[in-house]
Amino acid sequence: MTRVGVVGNWRYPDLERVLRTLTQRAPGLGMTLVFEEDLRQLARSGEPMDDPARIEALITLGGDGTMLRGARLVAGRQIPILGVNLGRLGFLTACAVEDLERALERFAAGDFTVQSRMALEARTSRQEETRWRALNDVVLHKGGFARVFVLRTFVNGELMSMYAADGLIISSPTGSTAYSLSAGGPVVVPTVESIILTPISPHTLAVRPVVLPPTAEVSVQVEEAPEQLLVTIDGQVGTDFALGDTLMVRRAEKPVLMVTFRDGTFFARMRRKLGWGGLRERDEIDRC
Repeated sequence: MTRVGVVGNWRYPDLERVLRTLTQRAPGLGMTLVFEEDLRQLARSGEPMDDPARIEALITLGGDGTMLRGARLVAGRQIPILGVNLGRLGFLTACAVEDLERALERFAAGDFTVQSRMALEARTSRQEETRWRALNDVVLHKGGFARVFVLRTFVNGELMSMYAADGLIISSPTGSTAYSLSAGGPVVVPTVESIILTPISPHTLAVRPVVLPPTAEVSVQVEEAPEQLLVTIDGQVGTDFALGDTLMVRRAEKPVLMVTFRDGTFFARMRRKLGWGGLRERDEIDRC
């Protein structure tokens, strides 16, 4: 039996029904389900996930935020993650909730692809021993009043630019279609390893996003800073940042393994989720 961890988001009203489907189908497919504690109480079955190192795969039930939380939970372990979308966008997930049973069957039969996604590792000079892993992005931004501040950005120790902006997004290829995209950054195919720097509302038209090689090490310091600055990891966790601190970001040693299916390609997802092309063109392409 394959030990499969399960994490979920309580905000979705369908979660209990989905858990019921999952617990009914899993044993016949050779899966032993291991739940985070709150979810196990809702499912009324399964084993507690006391040690994520003991699971062989992970299922996330929710949206992209739940997928990102699952990626942090495995903490660099090479465990494939199957994301099931219970929400609206679900850009990172492998299937919609209505396709759950078929996805489980395909997963159990090995009819899937494991895609290796580059992750980022971040730390600050004030907390040298603490390392954060990000699947999407590391963002340095202000936390209080609307005020531009100056960021000195170095690449491999060389000064690249001084940004006057509301902040800076340092994203992975996977994160290129998240916050970075909304701030004007480029779309990068997730398997093209790179680090993307996207300033937030820069105070000059000459500043543009920059795509760096995956081997680059990015360091950021600030000048003329507002009272409160924050470093946010995947929009979910983070720390305070102050004058004199340095934020350092590089490629993480281990990637995140994401389960995908043959009919869930990156470009198909872009057409459906981001509305590429006109309505008629999208309908015609999706029929191909």
